[in-house]
Formats: sequence, C-alpha cells, structure tokens
Amino acid sequence: MTSTPTRTAAAPAAPARRGRADLVVLAVEAALLAAAVVVGAVLNARGSGLHADAAPAYATWRPHVGWGTPAVVLVAVVVLVWGVPWARTARWGRLLLAGWLASVAWTLALALVDGWSAGLAERLTTQAEYLHEVPRVTDVSAVLAGFTGRILDFQPDSWSTHTAGHPPGALLVFVWLDRVGLGGGAVAGLVCVLAGATVAVSVPVTLRALGADGAARALVPFLVLLPGAVWVGASADGLFAGVVAAGLALLATGGRWTAFAGGLVLGFALHLSYGFVLVGLLAVAVLAVRARDGWAALAAALAGVAAVVVAFTTAGFWWWDGYRLVVERYYQGWAADRPYGYWVWANLAALLLSAGPAVGPALRRALVAAVGPVRGALARLAAGSADGGVIAGPAGRIGRAARWWSAMAGAVRGAGPVVVLPVAAALAVVAADLSGLSKAEVERIWLPFAVWLLVAVAHLPARTHRWWLAGQAVTAVAVNHLLFTVS
Repeated sequence: MTSTPTRTAAAPAAPARRGRADLVVLAVEAALLAAAVVVGAVLNARGSGLHADAAPAYATWRPHVGWGTPAVVLVAVVVLVWGVPWARTARWGRLLLAGWLASVAWTLALALVDGWSAGLAERLTTQAEYLHEVPRVTDVSAVLAGFTGRILDFQPDSWSTHTAGHPPGALLVFVWLDRVGLGGGAVAGLVCVLAGATVAVSVPVTLRALGADGAARALVPFLVLLPGAVWVGASADGLFAGVVAAGLALLATGGRWTAFAGGLVLGFALHLSYGFVLVGLLAVAVLAVRARDGWAALAAALAGVAAVVVAFTTAGFWWWDGYRLVVERYYQGWAADRPYGYWVWANLAALLLSAGPAVGPALRRALVAAVGPVRGALARLAAGSADGGVIAGPAGRIGRAARWWSAMAGAVRGAGPVVVLPVAAALAVVAADLSGLSKAEVERIWLPFAVWLLVAVAHLPARTHRWWLAGQAVTAVAVNHLLFTVS
C-alpha cells in the first residue's frame, strides 16, 4: 500500500531531472563558446597565429543587416509556428518536398544578408577556391594523372588551397558544371545551396527506412533551420554534406543494388574530401541498424566504393598518395601556426555554431539511451561465458568473437537509429578533432557530420521542440548578422 504514493510522486521526477540536465548541458555549451571567444581574442591580440579574427569561427567581426534579413525572420517564423505541427501529420512526399524548399529558402535568405555578390555569387571565385582552377583544366585525364604532383605548395604549378587540400573529385564537380554550361560563381553557389538542402530529405529518408518514422518527421524542421546553413550558402562543404547524406540514405533503403549505388556515391564522396574516410563509421552504423540482409548490403556497398576507387586509381590518382601529400601541404600553411592546444577544444565551440545549441542536450539524451542496450549486451556476454565454459585454442577464440559480435549487433539494433547514428557522428567528430588535421574552419568542414548529430533531437521532448528550434534559428541569425563568414 505504501509503494503506490512513492511511484506516483516519482513519476514526474524523472522528466524534471532530465530537463534540468538539459539546462546544465546548455550552460556548459554557453561556457565553452564564451571561453573560446575570450581566449581566441586574447591569443589574437598576442599574435598567436590563430588565423581566425573571430575565433573560434573563421570569420571577421562585422555587425550588419541586409536584404535577406526580413526573409530570414519570415522563414523562421513560418517553420516555428506552422512547420512543427504540420511535420507530424503531413503526407510523407509533401513533407520532404516542403522541407527541401524551406531549407533552400532559409539558406538563400541567410546568404543574402551579406548581399548577392558577397553572400553567394563571389564566394567560390576567390584565389583559394575551386573555380580559380577550372579554366586551367583543359584535359581531365592529364589533371587526374598529375594531380598529386601539384599538391605541395611553393612550386610554380601548385594547386590553390582548397583544390590542393581535397582529392580531385571536388575540382571535377565544378569542371563538369562548367563543361555543361553552368560555369561561374553564381551557378556554383546555387548548386551548393540546392545540393546542401537535400540533407532535409536524405536524413529523414534514412531514419524512416530504419524504422524511425516519428523521429524522421520531428527532425525535418531542425534540418530546415540548421544554423550550419550559414556555410551551406555557399561553400563546397554544403554540397559535400548533401552527397554524403544521399549515399547513406541509399544504404538504408532498398536492396543490394541500392546499397551498391550508395557505395558508389560514398566512394565518390571519399574523393571529395580525405576526411570522409570517417563517414565509414556512419555507413557501418546504418548497415548495423538495418534489419534485413545487412551482410549482403555491406558487401554490395563495399563493391560500389571499390569501383570508384579503382576508377580514380586507373585514371592516375591514388587516394593514399594524395592523403600523404596533403598532410605535408597542410603544415606548409597556417596549420603550422595554429596552436593545437586551443583548437582541440575550440573546434567544439565552432561546431556548436553550426549544429546549434540543441545538439548538446540531445546528444546527452542519446548517450543515456545507449546505456540500457549496452548493459544488456554485456550481460548476455557474461551469461554466455558462464554457460558455455572456456574453450581453448582457435575454436574458443572464434566462439568468443561470434558471441561478442552477436551481442554488440543486438545492442545496436536495440538502441536504434536515433541513438546509433548521432553517436557514430560524434565518434567521427572526435577522431577528426584529435587528429590535429582539423584546426579551425570546422563549422564548415564538419557540416556532413553535424546534420547526423542532430538526429539526436528525436530524444528531446516534443513539447520543447519549438523552444529548441527557436534557439537554433537565433544562433544562425546571430552568427550571420554579427560576423562576416568566409569559406
């Protein structure tokens, strides 16, 4: 009889505790960002070689408004007031189309705060960008065959910064656009916006294919009001995010041929950025959660990746040679000056500007949700060891490996995509951060991972989504109106 009041009193206590924990994480995010700004200002004043005037963001302080400002406010209000409830009940096809169109509108509006030329048309035309090299590409075969020979700096025919820092696939995208009559900075910028906005389609499609329809619907408004849209319009990293998300969506849907197509897309993504080797964590996560023919899908996907690698290698570009040389080129430039001791933690503050304040509390909830399945897997492992005894030799090792794999696979499937995908993205970010090859500019470079971190917002209570979305929108508005961002 005495236990009933205890249960009744305790029922609302757990949500209250989780709510307080969310606020604590939000406070930690604010403190991290404030510390990164203050320490960055001090280091810049001392001439410490951050090469980022508004550290931790790669930008300059320039408070301003523009023609896009009213449009930014309008899109945010429409999504907050009508978009959130509509996403829960809308027909799926209409929701995806509306999400993509709204994402395009949000990204273009943010870009136009800086004006048409400075915000979009001229972003990709500077000396450091890919378009600088397009007129010099007259023979694609020759470019691929000699690509690695031009990666290192301080030689007459060195590639420009962005071209040298990426595999040739990135340059080829803009060369192909030019060859079909879509050359110039304005078209290139629009292509990045249109492709980057497809994450508002690909990520929900992935979640729905993996059995998380409710989470997919809840996520669409967050992907529309993505603060990282400041850098999607316009930088090639926005386009890269769209390509990666499309490849992962293909892995999650359909059969083996669809998985093979996903492998082709992700193989090409590997030749857009060397850092996309870490997308392998997300690909494995998708295939691990996928309930049907996972091993066959994995084999098909690997075949697709291998086909792209073989094609580039046959044409004369070997990915590993490019990677080794790009690390050397990296330290020929600003990376040699930028202090690892600052950027290894300030990078995370920069990521908050791109992913938004909702990502920390949401990721905390995802990690908490992972505890139960992991504990269950460990318990099954312990029970299996106790029941099966100890078998010596190769047979015993194979048996233990099989039990471990089965238990971990069960934990992954039990956790589900709204836990596994953001955790995989977080692991990829941590690996990139600790590598020392991502010092600054990560608010742009990590966009392909930031959109998957946001999958964790499915763990936030539905009644709070408008508040978190408002925080996301305010972050984007503040960044774009206080800073002049550079790609």
